[in-house]
Amino acid sequence: MTIFDHFARRLPALPGVGYKPQHFSEILQDPDPVGWLEVHAENYMGAGGRPLAQLRHLAERFPISVHGVGLSIGGEAPLDRDHLAGLSRLCGEMNPASFSEHLAWSTHDGAFLNDLLPLPYTAQTLARVAAHVDQVQEALGQQMLLENPSTYVAFRETVLDEIDFLAEIARRTGCGLLLDVNNVFVSCTNQQRDPWDYITRFPLHLVGEIHLGGHDADHDSANRPLLNDSHGTEVADPGWALYAEVIRRTGPLPTLIEWYNDVPDWQTLAAEATRARQILVPARASPALPGPFLTPKARCPQALSAPKACPMPNALRSIATPSTARSSRCSRPVFRLCNG
Repeated sequence: MTIFDHFARRLPALPGVGYKPQHFSEILQDPDPVGWLEVHAENYMGAGGRPLAQLRHLAERFPISVHGVGLSIGGEAPLDRDHLAGLSRLCGEMNPASFSEHLAWSTHDGAFLNDLLPLPYTAQTLARVAAHVDQVQEALGQQMLLENPSTYVAFRETVLDEIDFLAEIARRTGCGLLLDVNNVFVSCTNQQRDPWDYITRFPLHLVGEIHLGGHDADHDSANRPLLNDSHGTEVADPGWALYAEVIRRTGPLPTLIEWYNDVPDWQTLAAEATRARQILVPARASPALPGPFLTPKARCPQALSAPKACPMPNALRSIATPSTARSSRCSRPVFRLCNG
């Protein structure tokens, strides 16, 4: 497999915002709150026009992160080759500092469902997602980041922990991870799990970007809290608290303020970015905390002259086939996106 030098195109460890065309002029007039911009790939994969011209102009001033929402990386069907080709053309023109997608599916039997749907965590889905990630990285010629999902249901057939699943995808493919802190809080609340435990166990050394967004709160039929990852309001206090703990552990990381529905004025969005900056800047003066997932032996070697053993989560060993067992020995470097 091709090994990609991602470090030549890397987002700065500063706040970024999701770009909306109504903010174009204000971003150029008041660029200080943000260090980079994110765009959804599918909004710019057409024939051109004013939106793409504006994006080209912004790309001369800001690092750009391209975030996909339609590849259906977790789907049963093969990736749509036309969609992937359009994405490749866009990334070839924009030369983004980062490309990311979701651990989710959105296509079935030829139909596209305009949502990001969860998948069961099994050996079969693990192999399929890894193959799709490999295909995307080969097509784009750069490493991608895979985002943890927001979930509202669990599957009886699931046999792997979500964190182990994501870590194994990264280990097999060399991709990085995008940690969506709001998704952590939403999923853990909906499924009665502890978001602090999730953050503690997450392989933070693989994280190349963080997302912060808002959610809507409701209750289910049993009057239990039910959260919806709406991207339509300010970051909630629990999200800020979880984010501060992640940064305390990792040091500064590129952080997106994700607000795509009920989009506010630029001043409101810039204020959220400024709040993230207030957490990031003090972290520059403090060393990241050591942790069980930050030690060298918990990573695959960066440079290998011969295959060496790499860690495989215990939960995966029980379902490993001969091919997956062989894949626990790396013959290429796994990308590290932060912290030595």
